[in-house]
Amino acid sequence: MEGKAIIFSAPSGAGKTTIVHSLLDRIPSLRFSISATTRKKRPSEINGRDYYFLSVDEFKSKQQSGELLEWEEVYTDTFYGTLKSEVERIWSDGNHVIFDVDVKGGKKLKEIFGDQALSVFVKVKGEEVLRERLRMRNTESEEMLNQRVNKAAEEMKEEVHFDMAVLNENLDVAINEAEHLVKSFIKDK
Repeated sequence: MEGKAIIFSAPSGAGKTTIVHSLLDRIPSLRFSISATTRKKRPSEINGRDYYFLSVDEFKSKQQSGELLEWEEVYTDTFYGTLKSEVERIWSDGNHVIFDVDVKGGKKLKEIFGDQALSVFVKVKGEEVLRERLRMRNTESEEMLNQRVNKAAEEMKEEVHFDMAVLNENLDVAINEAEHLVKSFIKDK
């Protein structure tokens, strides 16, 4: 039996990664789809756990050979993508796959999986909330921070393309709401 696909997307800083990790702890049949990226590894990240960190050439090779379900060049030479082998591995073990992807990737994955997928958009009250959360990460220069916030403002308009939205104003409430949505979807059909 093929599993289901749970897609979480949001602008940077909305909290989707925190929500996804909480769901992995709470729902035993979920497995995380590790994305491939060419961006620089952050100090706390581990290759093969957080992302598959690839060179631009390695990523482009996987694109050309059809090994990616979807991919996006988010910034110049900063690619993110979903490896087909990740989804196949998770489903072959009898589990459901959960994705933590950017908004464009989330829309593409929903198109690919259709009714087999639940797409959830994580949102916040506004741009200033995102700016403050990104600033607290202390991982970007002011220029990169501004780029991310400008991109996030555009991404917030994409909520209409998702099956459901979760407002992350209070993290515990958002996690509980997300858990309810995912468990209901897994039980359906």
